[in-house]
Amino acid sequence: MITIPKGNAINQGCIQGCIDRFMRERSPKADRLTAYYEGDSAVARRVKPYGAPNNRLAHPFARYIVTMAAGYLIGAPVAYADDGQEEALAALTEAYKAANADAVDSELAEQASLYGVGVELLYLDESARVRMAALDPASAFVVYDDSAEHKAMMGIQMRKRQGNGPGDDWYEATVYTAAEALEMEGRSPSEMRAVRVRMRHYFDGVPMVEYWNNAREKGDVEPVVSLIDAYDALQSDRVNDKQQFAESLLVFTGVSGFAPSEEPGDTRPIGRRLREDQAIALPDREARVEWLTKRLNEADAQVLADSIRADVHRLAMVPDMSDERFGGNVSGVAMRYKLMGLEQLTRTKERWFREGLKTRMRLAAKVLAMEGGPELNTERVQITFNRSLPVNLQEEAAALTTLRGLVPDELLLQQVSFIDDPRLTRGTAAHPRLREGD
Repeated sequence: MITIPKGNAINQGCIQGCIDRFMRERSPKADRLTAYYEGDSAVARRVKPYGAPNNRLAHPFARYIVTMAAGYLIGAPVAYADDGQEEALAALTEAYKAANADAVDSELAEQASLYGVGVELLYLDESARVRMAALDPASAFVVYDDSAEHKAMMGIQMRKRQGNGPGDDWYEATVYTAAEALEMEGRSPSEMRAVRVRMRHYFDGVPMVEYWNNAREKGDVEPVVSLIDAYDALQSDRVNDKQQFAESLLVFTGVSGFAPSEEPGDTRPIGRRLREDQAIALPDREARVEWLTKRLNEADAQVLADSIRADVHRLAMVPDMSDERFGGNVSGVAMRYKLMGLEQLTRTKERWFREGLKTRMRLAAKVLAMEGGPELNTERVQITFNRSLPVNLQEEAAALTTLRGLVPDELLLQQVSFIDDPRLTRGTAAHPRLREGD
């Protein structure tokens, strides 16, 4: 978290200090994690002596961890509910739908999982409609005050612009405060200066929101980076050993030289003759030929590889779904036990992601009310995350049948995985009122 003293004036010196700290502390970490996500891990830069095999196998563990962790959190859209504010909440959800908020949520969840924080910008389009976009955490951040509340003071988004020639590149930055936006530019991030007048943005708050992965802003990949490097190195060396085995040297014992070919005009070097003719005549009985090879213990190497791979998934708390223990015949209860680590990880994610969604809701609701829409008390709105889990419909149906008559039907329908809104089932033959002729 980047903070400034509470009540500190937001001037050019303050803004420049925040940018310098961000470029020194957070931007390099984001670039490093991006490389792992894209498969450009440490093994890609490994150097071997000249002539030695140098296979560099990068395994996309980071992409797998991020995709699974984010998908489990927000693979199903977030639900909003408030029985007393249906009209105002309907206006908000319609605005979210028009702004494609579900897709933005998915991108923010992946950012938080990889970088430890996702960054969102709220803005108004040319028709003054609320829109939102996920920004790159390597170039955008929010600054807070140092009070216990940690109130957002400003948000900064930086962009690199390409000039016409070498050395002509420059940087632009937009600084969002609670009331307005300021444009800055400079030859480098350490030389930014204001270049345009301030512009009002109407959100009545800093329109940039951070979605944290946890209280320490740590991503899910960071704890296992060294294990990923170890797995990449081990697998790369296994391929190197195989290549060296295929290119083994021939050792001649009791042979001082080779006679030239008996074929007229055959001037091929001895190495080429051996490869092409695949035969050789030794000078006497004591002479012998054998391969100089390195013994490969594949069993030990595989045990080590399996151990490192298991540690990656265990310490990242994201299970390996290709494991045979996650077969299709696993019961729902057994599946939940196997996903307990991921569930605990996701509960932490959920708490912090909800804080970001509440901030977004307050900002969007202010603009909608300003446009004449009904006011929404965002503190009363319930935000529900729906887990993206495989469903055993037979178990589900058996449980519902057992509880029928003991639990109200509408409450039972809320437990059905393929029913998003139980109220939509009214008017069907399954509803008790219709069976009674009402």
